[in-house]
Amino acid sequence: MKLHCEVEVISRHLPALGMRNRGKGVRAVLTFCQQTSRSRSRPQVGSEPIDLHSACLLISTMKDKRGTRYELKENIEQVFTKFVDEGKATVRLKEPPVDICLSKANSSSLKGFLSAMRLAHRGCDIETPLLTLTPVKTSDFEKFKTKMIITSKKDYPLNKNFPYSLEHLQTSYCGLVRVDMRVLCLKNLRKLDLSHNHIKKLPATIGDLIYLQELSLNDNHLESFSVALCQSTLQQSLRSLDLSKNKIKALPIQFCQLRGLTDLKLDDNELIRFPFKIGQLKNLHFLSASRNKLPFLPSEFKKLSLEYLDVFANTFEQPEVLPIIMLQTPLTLLESSARAVLDNRIPYGPHIIPFHLCQDLDTAKTCVCGRFCLNSYIQATTTMNLHSVAHTVVLVDNMGGTEAPIISYFCSLACYVNSSDMLK
Repeated sequence: MKLHCEVEVISRHLPALGMRNRGKGVRAVLTFCQQTSRSRSRPQVGSEPIDLHSACLLISTMKDKRGTRYELKENIEQVFTKFVDEGKATVRLKEPPVDICLSKANSSSLKGFLSAMRLAHRGCDIETPLLTLTPVKTSDFEKFKTKMIITSKKDYPLNKNFPYSLEHLQTSYCGLVRVDMRVLCLKNLRKLDLSHNHIKKLPATIGDLIYLQELSLNDNHLESFSVALCQSTLQQSLRSLDLSKNKIKALPIQFCQLRGLTDLKLDDNELIRFPFKIGQLKNLHFLSASRNKLPFLPSEFKKLSLEYLDVFANTFEQPEVLPIIMLQTPLTLLESSARAVLDNRIPYGPHIIPFHLCQDLDTAKTCVCGRFCLNSYIQATTTMNLHSVAHTVVLVDNMGGTEAPIISYFCSLACYVNSSDMLK
């Protein structure tokens, strides 16, 4: 049994001596080998003779291919497995007093290895042959490949798995019609490029890639971006998203929960609107949505602070001269209660109130005053110079303009009157 991972061996004596550990793991291969009867109190170098058949742990690295051996029988003080599903664990030994920190391991392989290690600690036989102390081959470390780029169908691996340690994977021009489920097992992925394929739908399990920072889906056949992805761990990890050259008509409201996004590309789609809560993307610096079908921008667009903005060649409409008045007097019970819930930030969810009411609250409009409205509002359209939200602006049209229509909502007549200067 072998385990490929990164290892850091930390001596628990160092803090007492006022010293710090290096704080970085190295690539290693962990195996079980036969134990010797000598020197139970210290790790042993791989060249010593073998007297017994009990298992010990052998850690081999590129610099030390013969490895360092640690006794396991009755020598494990504790095993920390809180993050084992992320490929991380720590084994604390009694003698020598060290913590063996494991990371970037395949989670299922790690669980099996830790189970065998516990058996060895109790002196039980483990269901794997014990290896002799032969140096690890250089080829064993090739499984630590962190980057793979495939740009043709003939090079796509069909009969073997991707290296589990991959952090950057590109599979472009491979004719993929769906995301390969083997890719979703690569828990260390930070960059995934599936551009120039024929993918029509994204599996929700992409959200299980907890370290994913860059996702490129340029030039596929996507028609939507699922709510499940917007509510996954991508909320914390995702920084760059490229959805250009697809068939997306609208993004869900929950898309604005991806608040870690800094770069967003939506060019050459069929977008008819932005998510109206787009102002919640506080970290967004780069936004490109040229050659779509946007008739106007949402009012919360004003809350963005961008370095670069491109909305060239959209079907922007001329602002309406007269506002659309949908005010209700008096306010309905639904309207009053919805405003109270949203204005006071009262938590809600389908486990508290009916699902259709949750949808109403999710789609509530934001007045220019900051309060919310549901079905009672005034809607007005004006223009906005895009330089007010972005440092660099690509021209909106071939006439050299940088202004675009923006739609605004007002929760009352008073708010509309007080904002009349803005609407001139």
